Order: sequence, then C-alpha cells, then structure tokens
Amino acid sequence: MTDVGDDAAAFAVIGRRHLKVDAMDRLSGMARYTDDLHLPRMLHCKILRSPHAHATIANVDTSAALAMDGVAAVIQGSDLPTPYGIVPWTPDENALCVDKARYVGDAVAAVAAVDEETANAALACIAVDWLPLPALVDPHEALRRDDVRIHAGGNLSKEVELSFGDLDGAFAAADLVVEGDYHFHGTTHGAIEPHCALAWFDGRGLLTVWSATQVPHYLHRELSRVLGLPTWRIRVIQPPIGGAFGGKSEPFDLEFCVALLAMRTGRPVKCLYTREEVFYAHRGRHPFDMRYRSAFSADGQILAVDADTVLDGGAYSSFGLVTTYYSGQLLGAPYALGSYRFHSRRAYTNKPACGPKRGHGSVQPRFAIEVQLDKAARALGIDPIDLRRRNALV
Repeated sequence: MTDVGDDAAAFAVIGRRHLKVDAMDRLSGMARYTDDLHLPRMLHCKILRSPHAHATIANVDTSAALAMDGVAAVIQGSDLPTPYGIVPWTPDENALCVDKARYVGDAVAAVAAVDEETANAALACIAVDWLPLPALVDPHEALRRDDVRIHAGGNLSKEVELSFGDLDGAFAAADLVVEGDYHFHGTTHGAIEPHCALAWFDGRGLLTVWSATQVPHYLHRELSRVLGLPTWRIRVIQPPIGGAFGGKSEPFDLEFCVALLAMRTGRPVKCLYTREEVFYAHRGRHPFDMRYRSAFSADGQILAVDADTVLDGGAYSSFGLVTTYYSGQLLGAPYALGSYRFHSRRAYTNKPACGPKRGHGSVQPRFAIEVQLDKAARALGIDPIDLRRRNALV
C-alpha cells in the first residue's frame, strides 16, 4: 500500500494549472445543451401568457385548443395549484396562474403539440375571461396603497431595519455629513442560452427532467412539492448551461409544465423560451431607491452611514427576502464603518419578478456609497483613492 504522505506533492492541486474537462466539447461545438436534446416522439410545449399587468382570471376555456389536430394536451392553473418558491417560507408563485395574473407575461396555460407552430396556434384558441385590476408599477405607490393588493398579505414583500454602533453620536461628532438620493434602474442577465427544459415520464413512473438550471437540487425539491411525487421518483439532469449569472437560480414555469404534460401524454415534452419570454422570466437586478447619509471626520474616516432603501421586487418573492437583507448588510463591503443603520423595504409591483444577479443586493449600495465617498473626498480636499485606502478593511 502506498503511503500518501511520502508523495504528497503528487496530490497537490494548489498552485497548479488544471484543465477544464469539458473545454474541447464546448470549443468544438460538441457540447449538448438542453435544446440540443431530442427524444423519440417528443412533443413541444408553448405557454400562454397574460396581456394584463394585473387581472383576475374569471375562466379559462381550453376546449378549442384541445380539439386541434396535433395537440396532445392542454393544462391550466387548476392543474398545478400548489405554490412554490426558491426560499421555502415564501412560496407565492404558481406554475400557471390559478386566480389572477400579476404581470404582463405571467403564465396562464400550456400546450403540448407535435411542433411549435401547432402549439402556438393552439394558444391562440384558448379563451380567457379577464377582469382587469389596477396595476401598481411604482414601489412607493405599492407600499402606500392597501386598496390594491398584489398578494393577499399586501404589497410589502420584506422589511428589515438594523443598526450597529452609536449612529447618533457619530453624526453629532462629524466634521462632514454627505447626503444624497440615488436610483438604480435595474438590469437583466442577457444569457446567450434561453431557458429550456425537457421532461420524460417513463413506464415505471419515474420522471426525468433535463433543464438549463443552475440549481438542480432546488428544482428537484419543488417538482416533488408541486407535482405531488416523492423525490425518489424524480431525477433532474443539468446539461451544460449557456450562461446564467444567477438568472437560472430557481425553478420556472416551463419546468413544471413540461413535467406535467409529459405525465399526461406519456411522451417526452420540451419547452424553449423565446427571448421575449426570457425577459418575462427576468429575475434580474432589483431597481433601488436609496437615501444615504454618511458622516466623516476631517481626516476622511467614515464615522457612520445611514441608509434608507426601497426595492422594486416585481410580482413574486424570488430571492427577494435575501436581497433585502443584503441591501443593508453588504453596504459597507470593503470599508470599515464605525457605525451604520439601514432600513430596507421590498415592494411587490406588477412587473416581472426581480431576483439574484451576480452579488444581488450588494451592487446597488456600492453605487451610492462610492458616490458619497467621492463627494466627501472633494469636500475634504483628500484624494479619492487615498480616502478609500484610509477606510479599507485590513
């Protein structure tokens, strides 16, 4: 038996170059992404989406679509009534709207057909009786109003207020106080690969879902919850992903739809988002309205930061509970703060849900803090880089 200790250098990985094991497949075009997968007798799924930002669904009539040649199955919200969510204690989404739509693009029904053209034609035959409601697109208005509720519990998604240190004393002792209002408009991911999912329910009652997801374990959990299947009957496979950046970090409507349609038809079912649907799915960086006050000593030390933030969360929770905390807890980032306080509120609005994108909740405060530091450097006559060095965490 070889003594590993005698040849430890052969097992060292730190400081060595390592090959990316799938690099040649990607470079040569041999990598098979989710949409490259095709199974025999595969059907294609398309999803009907709401034209209204906020509306009650009085009735959905799918009979004409189901009667079309080439259409194998049609499902609606009542077929998938169990809500889900990436954070276990905020399950406020349904794969297909059950009672009302909460943004333009919210999923209402889904079709499985022999090809995409037939599926799209079937969508046009689905009749939905809509009862439009007032739409709230401004987070401040959403927080003020209780007469229009996007969710039953109201329009406040999450509120966090925390403070550390003697904030009032720091502001009283400050040589300079910088104040400002800042707005971050939000961004989306723009991955080259759209969301895509393929499902197969075999003769043994086992469901396999291939998905361009970043979180196969979370998808596995939520598929079990929504479909009512034990976890041992579900397998989730993650093929190579053509970009994500946080935008594929949670389950989406297409994965539940292809799974149920595969179970209903006994045939594999695939769904590929259009680029427009990718923007409906969204989960991009939250828009922030930020009111910041920062206290400085004459030599440029940050004595205190007081932050008041309103987050536009869109129609559903997504990772918003976490983002709301991060909007305050990470505002200091590379700087040593003597004290700080933050009050953050995330509002539901009738827009696509915002979620995780590359350090979610920490990028927007960076913008506000860095502008505050530049203002302070100018007012105190200190080089902006030097001021940052004086406050850097060491």
